[in-house]
Amino acid sequence: MKKAVQFGAGNIGRGFIGALLSQAGYHVTFADVAQVVIDKINEDKGYIVHVMDVNCEDQPITNISGVNSTTPEAIDVIAEAEVVTTAVGLVILPRIAPTIAAAIEKRMNDGVQEYMNIIACENAIRATSQLKAAVYERLSEAGKAYADAWVGFPDCAVDRIVPPVKSTNFIDVVVENYYEWDVEKAGFKGEIPQIPGMTLVDDLMAYIERKLFTLNTAHCITAYLGKLRGLNTIDQSIADPEIYAVVSAAMKESGAGLVRKYGFDADKHAAYIEKIIGRFKNPYLQDDVTRVGREPLRKLSPSDRLISPLTTAAGYGLPVDHLITGIGAALRYDNPEDMQSAELQAKIVEVGVRAAAAEVTGLTDSMILDAIVTEYEKLA
Repeated sequence: MKKAVQFGAGNIGRGFIGALLSQAGYHVTFADVAQVVIDKINEDKGYIVHVMDVNCEDQPITNISGVNSTTPEAIDVIAEAEVVTTAVGLVILPRIAPTIAAAIEKRMNDGVQEYMNIIACENAIRATSQLKAAVYERLSEAGKAYADAWVGFPDCAVDRIVPPVKSTNFIDVVVENYYEWDVEKAGFKGEIPQIPGMTLVDDLMAYIERKLFTLNTAHCITAYLGKLRGLNTIDQSIADPEIYAVVSAAMKESGAGLVRKYGFDADKHAAYIEKIIGRFKNPYLQDDVTRVGREPLRKLSPSDRLISPLTTAAGYGLPVDHLITGIGAALRYDNPEDMQSAELQAKIVEVGVRAAAAEVTGLTDSMILDAIVTEYEKLA
């Protein structure tokens, strides 16, 4: 039996990667710290993925089990896996690295000479490489040599909207129909697993930035502008004509930068933009603006979804006016229940919006910083 381990039994883990692995014929063990979820998975041995889109469908997911990721049992389960995936969030990756390292050491000590591939399916650039670095810090020298020979760490880009919709059975999950899982072909060791829905690519950075600069950029700008207008969900926000106009224009600005950087076909990228913005209109998802807008400091960091497309497009001398509007809206994101939002607002009060923007974004261009302040003030 083919075996896989999915770190993270949350909505994304169950509704996306874990589901694809199960549908590909793997026995999937979900590893998580939420014991109530693990117990329910072990009790039911399955759940339903509710695809809610133009065409709705219920997909039963079976051949699964769960394990608490903090227990010695988790090490044994991982050591037997051919594929290990994650959907835990970037900050959690270093916390699961010791368990993965222990499983690699166990495989080495048991004399296992079969390939294992580990893929961090996180909403970040080269998350697998970051996980690999954390794992290697925990390996012995012999363990590192074994991993070099037998363990692959392919980077990937993932895209699927999985909102926190509550179902009658709390391990069932609601997803949109669209998804994309692009995995770097060169990162695999041994025979590449055959997983329908996984796309092998050579130039992963192009796909990572295409998704980051299109979906993620537009998603958070929609959320921030919607929050300022007192709207609750992404579909409500994108239905506002003024918000739609800003978001659509910002996507075209970021897209122009991508076309110049990677040589994308301009017409195909325009069609990709239309497909992405169409996904925001899905009324079934009820995607909360506070979920999409959370952690604004991360989203405003130099390499993330607002500043990186801005600096890319500006670097080619292209217009960035609507991206700047999105950044101004992000700086106005005020949610006391979000620690990063509270920190951002306190920083603005303390040093002023221009200094706070410069510090958070890493931007040094005076004209751009002035334009961000102007947009911030307009959005009051």
